[in-house]
Amino acid sequence: MNPPVITPEIYALRPDFAALSILVTGARNGPSDPYGAEQLQLACEAQEPEWAEAHLDAWRDAYCAFGAKPQRTPCSVEALRKRAQRDGTLPPVNAVVDLYNAISLRYALPIGGEDADAYAGTPRLVVAQGGEAFDTAQNGEPKTEMIDPGEVIWRDDHGATCRRWNWRQGVRTRITDDSTAMWFILERLDPMPIPALLQAGDDLIAGLKRLSPSLQASSFLLQRAD
Repeated sequence: MNPPVITPEIYALRPDFAALSILVTGARNGPSDPYGAEQLQLACEAQEPEWAEAHLDAWRDAYCAFGAKPQRTPCSVEALRKRAQRDGTLPPVNAVVDLYNAISLRYALPIGGEDADAYAGTPRLVVAQGGEAFDTAQNGEPKTEMIDPGEVIWRDDHGATCRRWNWRQGVRTRITDDSTAMWFILERLDPMPIPALLQAGDDLIAGLKRLSPSLQASSFLLQRAD
């Protein structure tokens, strides 16, 4: 997989946007395990960073800026947070998704995880022209949605892979139990400190190596060039 691209329109929308891209190969996934369940529970019970609420406010503002309604379609970590506050826990999905959901909640940080082998071409964060295909599901059945013009999306050569910046991931590229090459994107706005973003990435790599001690990981910080 090529390094991801952030288009100039995104930095025009949010000059403070930065993201940590992490690509791993030789990884191993599997069913949820007691360690992952414990990490999810600890994340639900942990004290939030002092900048957490302001970071979520920044994401709400970013969503409003491209026409989304964050009350209806919140950023990924706000959706996790609401569920944790409502239920006192988060449901397990699989070992890798449990890991990055726990880190996402602990750092108040949107994190996406994708099967790198399912990606076609270079991942890129763009303002949609409209009509890009997005593979999802409704009532358990496959469904293809068409993206609205002006929406911020992650996409590849085949279409959108995540809608409304980091609100909803598509089916086509999601991590499964069989995934071995994985790409993660950790996305921050001011006032989240860059060192906290990098630490979250270190935590993610360490957790992945617990599952797969021999995996190879590379990371790359993306931010506007001043």
